[in-house]
Amino acid sequence: MPQPPGRASRPRTAPAVRPPKPCPGDEVAVVSPSRGLPGDLPLPYELGLRRLREDFGLRPVEYPTTRGTGADAQARARDVNAAFADPRIKALIASVGGWEQITVLRHLDRDLIRANPKPFFGYSDNTNLLLFLRALGIVSYHGGMVMTQYGRPGALHPVTAHSLRAALFGAGEYELPEVGAFSETSGPWTDPATFATEPPAEPADPWFWHNPHGVVEGAGWGGDLEIVSWLLMANLAIGDAADYAGGVFFMETADSMPSAESVYVILRSLGERGILGQFSAVLVGRPKTWSRAHRLGAPEKARFRRDQRAAVLRALSEYAPDSMAVFNVDFGHTDPQVVLPCGGRIRVDGPRRKIVVTY
Repeated sequence: MPQPPGRASRPRTAPAVRPPKPCPGDEVAVVSPSRGLPGDLPLPYELGLRRLREDFGLRPVEYPTTRGTGADAQARARDVNAAFADPRIKALIASVGGWEQITVLRHLDRDLIRANPKPFFGYSDNTNLLLFLRALGIVSYHGGMVMTQYGRPGALHPVTAHSLRAALFGAGEYELPEVGAFSETSGPWTDPATFATEPPAEPADPWFWHNPHGVVEGAGWGGDLEIVSWLLMANLAIGDAADYAGGVFFMETADSMPSAESVYVILRSLGERGILGQFSAVLVGRPKTWSRAHRLGAPEKARFRRDQRAAVLRALSEYAPDSMAVFNVDFGHTDPQVVLPCGGRIRVDGPRRKIVVTY
């Protein structure tokens, strides 16, 4: 029986294809598979495009729906397909996230994309496309969107810029840094004054290690936990439990700030499906505890982080008691952000308290 439209072939246990990297001077596609927010909020977008050109030496190419706020799923998929098909395009970079990218997957041309693998960078709602590509056997990159990382107010964060440069242009191993300060607040994107200064920083909780008794290495898989749950419900880009054996699961939560109970319930579903227990290690991104809709004070922020960690540990104790876990890793919706390879190798060294990815 043929696969339903848009359903990716099941993830592979063999190493995925790592597409060739762009070089300075190359053209890269800037696409909006989730929503054409650059059309409504041009300030961070134009800043991000300028930094792609001037700081990274790349030549961004926009597509018809990149700034199209009303584009439907088929039109957005056509742009993604066209970017993979165009031999001049050497990588794809998402403009921003959103909430409806899952509707695009059924319109993507799997055979065309398999035949023309290219690096794709994005996170948040772009978890849909990251895991779709992983299911096709193609390494993609969790992180680095135009409006958020490249378009950061004030200046590119040096930690983010270093990781982006290594992931975009480099190959080989990259050790993730542990930072002492981070930011999660932002002024309105409609106000030019927002972009005159860098976001305010606050002290960062250190990495928290659970079961740090050995060294594990496996293929990375994961992203925004809520998007993972949507893919589970739709049965898209999700394989059999054995496909994840020995892998490294990375999860983070976004501006919607799901409750600790919601985090546990999603992980419980992964556990009941037999997937959570297959991972040799779990990386948990520093949780977002502020958004324009949820403005928590310092005590509430600390409680939110503690409760989320407790929820993850509860799920691990029930479904993956021997797995190593590291919390407060900076790969999610907070700032700075490091890039993780989805499908690429991640090594978690408990005794030495190190995390090393292969770009």
